[in-house]
Amino acid sequence: MMSTSLGRLALLAALLGILPGCVSQPARITASSPPLAALDGPRLADLAFRALGLVGTPYRSAGSDPQIGFDCSGFVVYLYQDVFGLRLPRSTQGQYELASRGVPRKALQTGDLVFFDTSGRGVSHVGIYVGESRFVHAPNHGGRVRLDHLDDRYWQGRYRGAKRVIS
Repeated sequence: MMSTSLGRLALLAALLGILPGCVSQPARITASSPPLAALDGPRLADLAFRALGLVGTPYRSAGSDPQIGFDCSGFVVYLYQDVFGLRLPRSTQGQYELASRGVPRKALQTGDLVFFDTSGRGVSHVGIYVGESRFVHAPNHGGRVRLDHLDDRYWQGRYRGAKRVIS
């Protein structure tokens, strides 16, 4: 009986020790945050896999949840929090300002954020690069999350650069 009680106490202590990790807030990333450490390929591949798995999710203005839909920046916020536990800025402009150094198009890597001017007033749209000149994004009202090619005529003319959140 005594050893059973001690075993239960040890189990309870172990559970209480890991509980704060379960309820802690994700790290908030801002423009003044130091660059994040390099992540291994499997986590970046998971980001691409998760992004592709959300293709077909409806567009929803101010949406950042797969159950109700996404706008472009909400899509990025959701995935980075889901895969890496990181809270990115909610706006496209905030995400653009997050990383001060741009990534040349020929050096794009999975997980880089690609930015476009779709309004004629500067950076107004963001997607997640998934490799082979393709990106996943929540395009517009009435649309759905989709996979597009950076070389498509529409996107070529509106491309404004890429930023790497995770170095």
